[in-house]
Amino acid sequence: MTASVFIGTSVDGFIARPDGGLDWLPAGGGEPHGYDDFMASIDALVIGRNTFEIVLAFDPWPYGDKRVVVLSSKALDLSVVKGGNVEQMGGSPEEIVALLTASGAQHLYIDGGITIQRFLRAGLIDRLIVTRVPVLIGEGVPLFGSLAADVRLDHVATRAYPSGLVQSEYRILHDA
Repeated sequence: MTASVFIGTSVDGFIARPDGGLDWLPAGGGEPHGYDDFMASIDALVIGRNTFEIVLAFDPWPYGDKRVVVLSSKALDLSVVKGGNVEQMGGSPEEIVALLTASGAQHLYIDGGITIQRFLRAGLIDRLIVTRVPVLIGEGVPLFGSLAADVRLDHVATRAYPSGLVQSEYRILHDA
């Protein structure tokens, strides 16, 4: 099982405004920067309830028929997603990974601030692809939170795009 993060941040490290707003992101994701190829490589997307509620407002549903697992301990009305393949799970990151592995998933896309932080703390993220958007928003939802120990990274690549997007890819060094 491989778990990856593919996310955009402001240069000051926020993934959303305090209210969850994403209006500072380039329309349509900006120029092509590998997202479509990344999405084609995953078996399932794992998101938290907050992220799910934000993407519900997107028209059309942004994930097509890709399997989406929403993490929440509260019951969710998944019938509001038209044309999506959405299910709800609860439990620790380890339990979620075990359930998804047992169902045949091999590559997970972990998304949403709290969800990324929980999976990172559990040592379950293998790859980080962080695209910095050339904007400072001053406050918001941080990509990273507190950690019990350092997380060592191996730099894979950094790419700059004409629009000013700068994308860095890292491999998590689990044995460090």
